[in-house]
Amino acid sequence: MTFSIHTVEKIGGTSMSRLKELLDTLFTGGRSGADLYGRVFVVSAFGGITDLLLEHKKSGAPGVYALFANDDNNHGWLDALNRVAEAMEAAHGAVLDNPRDVSMADDFVRERIEGARSCLIDLQRLCSYGQFRLSSHMAVIRELLSGLGEAHSAFVTTLLLTRAGVNARFIDLSGWRDEGEYTLEERIRDGLKDCDIATEMPIVTGYAQCRDGLMREFDRGYSEVTFSQIAALTGAREAIIHKEFHLSSADPKLVGEGKVRKLGRTNYDVADQLSNMGMEAIHPKAAKTLRQADVPLRITNAFEPDDPGTLIDDQPADAPGVEIVTGLNVVALEVFEQDMVGVKGYDTAILEALRRHNVRIVSKTSNANTITHYLDASLKTIRRVERDLAGLYPSAEITVQSLSVASAIGRDLNGLKVLTRSLAALEEADVEVIAVHQTPRNVDVQVVVARDDLETAIAALHDALVASPPARIACKAA
Repeated sequence: MTFSIHTVEKIGGTSMSRLKELLDTLFTGGRSGADLYGRVFVVSAFGGITDLLLEHKKSGAPGVYALFANDDNNHGWLDALNRVAEAMEAAHGAVLDNPRDVSMADDFVRERIEGARSCLIDLQRLCSYGQFRLSSHMAVIRELLSGLGEAHSAFVTTLLLTRAGVNARFIDLSGWRDEGEYTLEERIRDGLKDCDIATEMPIVTGYAQCRDGLMREFDRGYSEVTFSQIAALTGAREAIIHKEFHLSSADPKLVGEGKVRKLGRTNYDVADQLSNMGMEAIHPKAAKTLRQADVPLRITNAFEPDDPGTLIDDQPADAPGVEIVTGLNVVALEVFEQDMVGVKGYDTAILEALRRHNVRIVSKTSNANTITHYLDASLKTIRRVERDLAGLYPSAEITVQSLSVASAIGRDLNGLKVLTRSLAALEEADVEVIAVHQTPRNVDVQVVVARDDLETAIAALHDALVASPPARIACKAA
């Protein structure tokens, strides 16, 4: 690999669907000659493609993978794969103008889709024999299907840039028809080994096939893990994620466009808290990689190329302050057992049940005889955990309740009386507080409220903690 002082930049799926707009802003943006280069782009699939390949991220509607996993006949997943091909062709048809480029993209889609179709049919045929089990191959199938979307978008982006006179290079890390076995680091090094970033613009697939499987550990967060590893391994000056919005102090739809503030600067502590609240600036594993490699992260609005966005690094705040207010719907799992006092093992058993059902913990509280976990999972999944615990502790009272958590987050909340002010603001907004949580590290305050009160709570907390004039905040802190 030949490197210069460079950046590694990631474009998300929603932004990729507006790829044509990015040509004259993000990719070229008035640059020419050598100024075009020194940038590595990691791309996600076009918006909606991965949902069609796997399952819809929000609704859970089955895609090719889910239909194949539960197939009673061939028609469901085969039809779904045809829909993927049609969606891919529509996506690049909206981006590419040159007929030859469109034809090349059509051929690319046909080759990948037919290859995947043949693979799945052969696997079904193999697993019709009793010695083979389809379930043992499903993780690999998920990996295979995931790579189709990113390979397509990277190939199309390369065509678009090449047509515009940019020396773009398609870097396919998806392992398509590759017989070798690589670690993630080896896969990246092999893909970039003869790139000259000073004279080429690598367009890299967000999915990277590797021995351990990215999907197995990171599922849909795999593209940010690939992105962060590339930035760390190549010693990037900066890692940049281009979104379709700025990282702001709250959702402008909830608190008002005129009230939100672009963060501008924060640190990885805040990024971790945002991830915990389901508002990922970056996947926590990717953030850890960048943090350990001492690579700063920048979050920008892809469609405002002159705005520097928000810089995330490892530095403390210059002054205390609440930077962002956000919220998340959760399910509260409460285990009450009178005999719990002074007895060890209850917490371990609950955590094991949550791990077994792959449930993510947002927050947790306990007292002498009660342990409550606030969980990011479906009610259906939590009911399975509840049944396991009821069998283990038949005399315990186990309750499950749908609630929400609103959180005020900042690099340094010391001296601001954030918890006191939060409770006062929610009281004034007539929001009942069910529980509160704050740790001595003082980077966040969590308030548990009813589901119907979440939006009101976020708006009230933002008005009291962020939108207040700085002089008023300083006065209260004093």
